[in-house]
Amino acid sequence: MLACCLPISGTSRQPRATSRQPVSASSATRPSSQPVRIAAYHGAVAGKPQLVQLCQALGPAAPCNICAVDCSQCTNSRRRGWEAARSIAWQAYAQGEYVGHARTAHVAEYRLRPDDQLDLVYRVTHEEEPQPYRLNVGDEIKVESFTDPDLNAQLLIQPDGTITLRLLGQVRATGRTVAQLREDLEKAFKKYYKVPAITVTPLTVNSKLESIRAAVDRRMGIGGQSQLVRVTPEGTIALPAIGSVQVQGLTLSETQQEINERYWEIVKGMEVVPVLVERAPRYVYVLGEVYHPGRFEMTGPTTMLQAISMAGSWKVGAHLKQVVVFRRGDRWQLMATMVNLHAALFGKQPCPPGEIWLSDSDVIIVPKSPILAADDFIELVFTRGIYGVFPLDATLNFSKLSTL
Repeated sequence: MLACCLPISGTSRQPRATSRQPVSASSATRPSSQPVRIAAYHGAVAGKPQLVQLCQALGPAAPCNICAVDCSQCTNSRRRGWEAARSIAWQAYAQGEYVGHARTAHVAEYRLRPDDQLDLVYRVTHEEEPQPYRLNVGDEIKVESFTDPDLNAQLLIQPDGTITLRLLGQVRATGRTVAQLREDLEKAFKKYYKVPAITVTPLTVNSKLESIRAAVDRRMGIGGQSQLVRVTPEGTIALPAIGSVQVQGLTLSETQQEINERYWEIVKGMEVVPVLVERAPRYVYVLGEVYHPGRFEMTGPTTMLQAISMAGSWKVGAHLKQVVVFRRGDRWQLMATMVNLHAALFGKQPCPPGEIWLSDSDVIIVPKSPILAADDFIELVFTRGIYGVFPLDATLNFSKLSTL
C-alpha cells in the first residue's frame, strides 16, 4: 500500500478523514494543518509509522487524491519505482473519467493510406468568374436575327462542337465566348444580308458541370451530391471526368487541393470537399504463450499490455522478460525489438520501458520460459521419441534390497 497523500500545490481545500485512513477520535479535534500520525507503508520502510497528511477532499464521488507515479519522463534507473509515487489528481473528473479527458490528438495530421474510405462532397460555388464563359458541348443557345425571323433557332451544341444554321450549315461553337460566336455569325451572314443583326442568347450553360453533378447525384437516395471512394492498394481514387488521382500519403486538405485543381482544368464553378468516413483497419498480431492468439483490430492507440490483454492475458510459463515485437518500416523493411514486461505485469515496476506503442501490422511473440522449453524438449525427445520407439519397463524389488 502506498502512503503519499500529500496536499496538491495550489489547493486550499481542508483535509478530511476517509475510510482509507482511520483517524482516532482524539485526532479529530486537531487543527487541519497538523499532520496525523497513521500507520503507513512506503517502500522499504513498510510497517513503520510515518507522518503523512490526510488526502485532500475532491468531492463526494472522488474524496481522495491517488498516490501514483508520473511516467512522463523516461528514466533508466532501476531503483526508481514505486518509491517515486506522489499525490496526483487521478480522478479529476470523478465518475466522468471515462469521457472527461480530451488528451492530445492521435497524430498531428492524418495522411491517407490504402483502404481508407472517403466521401467526396460536390458543391457548386456560384462564384463570379473573371474570364468570359466559353461554350461547351451540350450547351443550349438561341440565335436570332432582327432582319430575317426565319433565321431564328434554338440550338444544342453537338458532340463535334458545332451548331447547324440555315444558309451557313455547320458552324463551330465550342471554345468561343457568346460575343465571339455572335461576331462569327454576323460576318458569315453578311454574304446574304446587308445587316444580319444577329444576337446569341445562352439558355443552358455549364453542361460539363451538370454532367459531373449528375454522375454524383444521390439526392433521390441517401441525399446530397457526393461520391464514396476507397483508396486502392496503389494509393489512388477514381473520380468522374478526371479519372485516377494519387492520394496516398496526402492529408485531407492536400487531397482537396489536388482534386479541385484537377477539376478546375476542365470546369469552373465547382468545389469538392473530401470527408474521411472510414479508416483502413489496423491490426496487431499476438502469438505464443497467450490464451487467445490471433489478429486483433486496433481502433485507437494501443500498447503492449493492451495487446496482451486482448489476447486473453499470458499463460503460466511465458517468458515475459523477452517479449519480441516485429515491425515493418515505411519502406517495408523488417525491424525487431525485445521488451521486458515481467516487472510491470507482476506489479514491481510502475513505468516499464517495454510498454511501447504499437503500429499497424506489428507481430508480438510471447515466448516460452526456459523451463517450459526444456519440458517440451523432454516431451518430444524422450516421451514421444526414444521411449516411444523403445519402451522401457523398469521395476524395483524392495525385498531383495532389504537383504543387502
